[in-house]
Amino acid sequence: MPRANRYFVPGQVYHLTHRCHDRQFLLKFARDRDAYRRKLWQGVGEFDLSLLDYSVTSNHVHLLACAENTEQISRFIQRVDGEFAQIYNRRNHRSGAYWEDRFHSTMIEPGGHLEACMVYIALNMVRCRAVPHPRQWPWCGYHELMGLRQRYRIVDIERILAMLGGTTLDEVRRHYEAMIQERIAKDEMKRDSKWTEAIAVGSKEFVRQMASCVRGRQELEIQGAGDTWALKELGLRYGAFLGPKTGCSDDL
Repeated sequence: MPRANRYFVPGQVYHLTHRCHDRQFLLKFARDRDAYRRKLWQGVGEFDLSLLDYSVTSNHVHLLACAENTEQISRFIQRVDGEFAQIYNRRNHRSGAYWEDRFHSTMIEPGGHLEACMVYIALNMVRCRAVPHPRQWPWCGYHELMGLRQRYRIVDIERILAMLGGTTLDEVRRHYEAMIQERIAKDEMKRDSKWTEAIAVGSKEFVRQMASCVRGRQELEIQGAGDTWALKELGLRYGAFLGPKTGCSDDL
């Protein structure tokens, strides 16, 4: 069975996606999404990394993270997902795999591309018509960035501001909300595979730089136009072997 790609280059921002096994809706209940979020909170306190954004859906999760030591990111998601799976299986008298074999990572260039990725993550459950706006989905980073959640916060606001170019929090909030509202108003929320299947997303220069860092491991190609480019690995995409998608929240 093909496995999801994981390319790590020190100092980069990573959009991490991980599906439940066989696309099962194992996170369909609020109590389980709450429990997963608590594991994220614990993990952020144990590992030397910053979580910039997240979304917990009914059958997969999105995490946006950065760390100087990339091993911290792998250890973080392995700890969080592994311990949560054990707790879930024990509580539900369930055996077998909880997650797909591996998580996928996409390197995101700081600045405008990072903000666009955050908007894409925030709109995940709007895209599948589960809620009309991210504020109606409690299990995402939108609430922390917009100041709606004050307790047990896990998003590193200061790191986000630095990654977006040192702008003020008020400016980030206004622009972030405006981008979300515009996408919703224009119904521009379709799934975009570059955010979840590419090796890297950013400017052409950034993507070429990332290609030079990972070249030689697999056959690669650079796709894009204008300001946004993606580095992709030739071959089956993450999840392509799983068959047709069913259910709204399968849409990564």
